[in-house]
Order: sequence, then structure tokens, then C-alpha cells
Amino acid sequence: MLEVSHNGWLVAASLAVALMAGFTGLSLTKGASSLPAGPRKTRVAMAAVALGGGIWAMHFVAMLGLQLPILFYYDPLITLISALVAILIVGVALLILHFLPRSRRTITLAGLCVGIGIPVMHYIGMSGMRLCQPDYTLIGLLEAGAASILLGVAAIWIAYGERTYRNILLGTLFFGLAVFAVHFVAMYGTSFTAIEGASAGGPLISNATLALIVAVIAFVICGAFLLSSVTLLPAVEGQQRAPLAEPDHPLEEEPIPAPVEVTQDIKSVPYELDGRTLFVDSQDVTAIRAEGHYTILYRGAQKLFCPWSISDAEARLPKGRFVRAHRSYLVNPAHVTGFERKKDNGVVFFDASGALEKVPVSRSRLQDVRLALGLV
Repeated sequence: MLEVSHNGWLVAASLAVALMAGFTGLSLTKGASSLPAGPRKTRVAMAAVALGGGIWAMHFVAMLGLQLPILFYYDPLITLISALVAILIVGVALLILHFLPRSRRTITLAGLCVGIGIPVMHYIGMSGMRLCQPDYTLIGLLEAGAASILLGVAAIWIAYGERTYRNILLGTLFFGLAVFAVHFVAMYGTSFTAIEGASAGGPLISNATLALIVAVIAFVICGAFLLSSVTLLPAVEGQQRAPLAEPDHPLEEEPIPAPVEVTQDIKSVPYELDGRTLFVDSQDVTAIRAEGHYTILYRGAQKLFCPWSISDAEARLPKGRFVRAHRSYLVNPAHVTGFERKKDNGVVFFDASGALEKVPVSRSRLQDVRLALGLV
């Protein structure tokens, strides 16, 4: 049985990789369920690569920190299979979340997929070691599996219970801890023995080669993390972007483009779903939120992707049915169940809507909203 130790810096680096991959993958899917099928599939695939690749990268960064008194190598085919398995299992979890009706059952099922995928990837990766053999204990296997499932389910429940960046950050923490804990709980229950008479013949991956591969993948994950984390920064002045979530404190209103001129009001609003354009009666729409050059329609518990811009919607819909509450929101006063006046702005509430609880009212729109609600 070989003596085992770990490099502390690489252990810390492995946790950082897991956290960055978790945030990148979970934030990539924010708003994906309201996209048409094609773009939604692309987002899910990118997120699966980020999360699954992050599980793989974390494992092998930690394995670079594994210090044994003998040289050891990795089988390249098994190493590749371990990465593909992680991406595939996480991809299944994301497909469940974004292509099936979201419920407690589907969120839990997706969390189980993630919780199972982490140890499966770990033990497949470990099986690729050459010149030494990892030996496991039953208690170690059970502890690693239990930790992974509990933390994986918690990560998905937190990140998908409410799709705000606060929840995504908390979900990232649990995801990173799940990957990190599984690896080191499993390693604690693993011993290593040298294989007598084994040779390093054939195509094998040395630690130096593995370090180069992992460094490249970690660099890509860091870049994707930086691009994803930009969404947490305040908007640059004059830059249009959708709010991160329905904020408790409304942002100051930015200049609004002039509405598109149309000759008549349109009572039905188009939305896209599974490659088809469908229509919903505007009186059934609770609110409309800007999403770049497009909008999101809120109808009951549904969030629907609409090809109109916020200015198109304001110009085309029947006059008086919607009122601009914020640079990013049009609200239907008929669905408003409450109003709260703050210092120089306000908030309208939609208690009957499962998808939208409240919308900020900016200072310059406060009088219009109060008038539409019959408060002045």
C-alpha cells in the first residue's frame, strides 16, 4: 500500500475550477426555458459541456495534486470516456429541466442525475490509472455517493427553485462543494498499490501531458466564467440590457426608443414555442418584460418568448390595456393585485401570477401607473 499526500495549492485550484464551472453552466441556462427549441438546445448543450467538463477538470486538477512515491499514468481512452460520461449525464439533467414541465419531481430527478454523474465520472477516471491500482472500501463508495446525491439535489433545487442570480450563486456553491466533496471523500476511502511487473508501454498520458490538457480546459472554463459573471455587474451607462431579476429596488429609467408606428391595435400577441408561432389574447397577459430585442410574456405560471421588442409591444397593443411601469416592463393593470409606494418609485404586485410576483415602477412612470390603477 502506497503512502498518499496532496498538494494544497492544487486542491484549492480544483475547488475554484468546480465553482467557476458551476456558475458558468447554471447561469448559461437562465431564461433558456422561454427560448424557442433551437436556441434552447444550444444553451443546454453549452451548459452541459461547462458543468460536465467542470466535473472532469476538477477531478484531474485534484489528481495532479495527488502525490505517490511511484510514477503513474492514465489511459487516454478511459480518460476521454470519463469526460464524455460527465457531460452526457449532466446534459440529461438539463434536458429534464428545460424540456419537461418544471415541477418538484423533475427538479429532484435532475438533481439525482447530477448527483449520480459526479461519482460515476470520478470512478471511471480513477479506473484509467496505470502502474498503480486504486482500491476502494464499501463505506467510502457509499459515503461519496450519498454526499454527491445530497449536494447535487440541493444545488439543482436552489438554482432552479427561483431563477435569480442569488439562487444561481448559492446553487453554484452547492455544486462546487458536491464535486469537491465527492472527490476527496472518495479519495479518503481509497488506497493505492503498485502493480508488480507493470510497464508504461502503449499510448498513456503522463502527469505532465495531463497538466497541459487540464490547464487548457481550465483556461477555457475561466474565460467562460468571466463572460458569464459580467451579467452581475451594473449596466454601463447608455447600454441596454434586461434586468438580472425582478429587483426589489427599481433601477433608474433609461431613455426609451420611440414606439414603432402602426395603423391599428393588435389584440393577439405572438409567441414562439417548439418552432411554431402561436398567439395569446393580450388581456390574458399579466406583464411584458424586455429581453434584448425581444420580450417575455407572463401569463399565469407561463413565461413565453415573444419576437416583438418592448417598443413594438407598446405601440401595437390596445391603448389603455398596458402601461409602461419601467424601461423593461409593460404591465396589465387588470392583473395588478397590489401597489406599494416607496420614496420616489414603487412596486406593483401580481399575487395571482405564478411566474411573476412583482414589477418595479420607476420614478418617471409612477404617475402613469397610479393613474391606470385609479389611485389619482
